[in-house]
Amino acid sequence: MQVNIQSIHFSADQKLKDYINAKLDKLTTFYDQIIQADVYLKLENEGAPIQDKVVEVRLHIPGNDLFAKETRMSFEEAADEVAENLRRQIKKQKEKISTK
Repeated sequence: MQVNIQSIHFSADQKLKDYINAKLDKLTTFYDQIIQADVYLKLENEGAPIQDKVVEVRLHIPGNDLFAKETRMSFEEAADEVAENLRRQIKKQKEKISTK
């Protein structure tokens, strides 16, 4: 699976990129036909002292795309939540395919 990570209005360090890649690679154990993942990392409330971290992921799979977005205090927490959300969506998608 190809993972494209884009950080908007800041530059993400390699450690964060590796963490997100590891989280998304685990999704291939649930569904091996994932083509590509587009990841967007954003900062909300840029003027405020506490910035909320937003992680958006669009998974390209045959048939349609899956999307998840989470906002947390750190990118790692948001990535964990997004990965769990996508895992549930993949499970539902596989159930739909198997019932057809």
